[in-house]
Amino acid sequence: MKYSWILALAMVVAVGCDNPVSKKIKETKQNVSNTTKAVKELNNMQDDIKKLQEKEPLTNEAFKEWLPEELSGLTRTGYKAGQGSYMQIATIEGTYTDESKSKKFRVQIIDGAGQTGAAATAGMRLMFSQDFEEEDESRMRRTTKRDGMKAIEEYRKNNNASEIQLFYNDRFYVKASGTNMDLDETWKAIDDLDMDDLGS
Repeated sequence: MKYSWILALAMVVAVGCDNPVSKKIKETKQNVSNTTKAVKELNNMQDDIKKLQEKEPLTNEAFKEWLPEELSGLTRTGYKAGQGSYMQIATIEGTYTDESKSKKFRVQIIDGAGQTGAAATAGMRLMFSQDFEEEDESRMRRTTKRDGMKAIEEYRKNNNASEIQLFYNDRFYVKASGTNMDLDETWKAIDDLDMDDLGS
């Protein structure tokens, strides 16, 4: 069983420009800016991490009870709870599809509560302190803000596939992907998850 999505902490920032000297200058400026933001985020989230360490992670039962059977016209086809339990990290994954099986939506969530969960999601949270945007003929990737929360959006133009990552309520790392779903459709599915009920 692979847990690469739990450990997805790396990020590559590319800036397109024809002039290699200008490109390098822009890259350097961006790296300095993002490093400064990362340091600020580290300082800001120390108190949040302490609070998370004192909270109890969600149980598998609580996660399963919360995960809806239907959302945005899609029906749940499966779930996996407790994939990170061997590391004492609470996780849930749900998969959904439409009647024709043409659209597929998958959501993966890591609870940042508890000693291990807080440590595991700290690195993920740093991803959202960065600012970047990149695009070519096949893919677009960028940071954005939605409802005051930082998110990373990715859209693959060739096959109409989208992926959104966010850190919800300073606790839950969320990764959602849509097949034959654009970014708006994937965001709609995320909104229908009713994340406010998690950990309440």
